[in-house]
Amino acid sequence: MNAQQFESCIRECYTCAATCDMCATACLQEQDVGAMARCIRLDLDCAQACRFAAAVMGRGSELSGRVCALCAEICQACAQECGQHQMDHCQQCAQACQRCAEACRSMAAQA
Repeated sequence: MNAQQFESCIRECYTCAATCDMCATACLQEQDVGAMARCIRLDLDCAQACRFAAAVMGRGSELSGRVCALCAEICQACAQECGQHQMDHCQQCAQACQRCAEACRSMAAQA
């Protein structure tokens, strides 16, 4: 597969990464930061995984399918964690992670 075939998934990955970065930053401003520790860790993990997946797809790597499958798993975990918190930034992050997980699962199946 070439980069154009991955274009939509790459966009979702970058959107998810930026949203996770914003969520982690906002979580650090919450009153009980300790209660947000898992959310922050998963936000950071997810952002990094999404950037890596986008880069791998952009290069048309033969490993894209496996990387996308792992990215989907990480995005799903982040979506589940963020979805448990009522703050707007967490809810927006959960939605972005869910969309990215779906896009990455689809790419993994095609690769």
